[in-house]
Amino acid sequence: MRKIKQGDNVVVIAGRDKGKRGDVSRTVGPDFVLVAGINQVKKHAKPNPMKNQPGGIITKEMPIHVSNVAIWNPVTRKADRIGFRTLEDGRKVRFYKSNGEVLGA
Repeated sequence: MRKIKQGDNVVVIAGRDKGKRGDVSRTVGPDFVLVAGINQVKKHAKPNPMKNQPGGIITKEMPIHVSNVAIWNPVTRKADRIGFRTLEDGRKVRFYKSNGEVLGA
């Protein structure tokens, strides 16, 4: 089970976009996540007539390392750490370390 999953609201804690918030659009491998509106770069793209793709300079989002993002706790309105806990019915859930509240419950 991952600490940061697709759909989580995260805040960037290091790098050029420090302090910005966004939703995780997808995970890339075990250590990287793609966050909407974060880590945008300009790429020079060649035209590809087979894919009907024009050339030029395009803006795209690049993956950011999970160590540079922290999950957003809406209760405390701050970045928070994640822990794991097994409930009485045997389910493994994620919880916020600051207040012990279970995510998504």
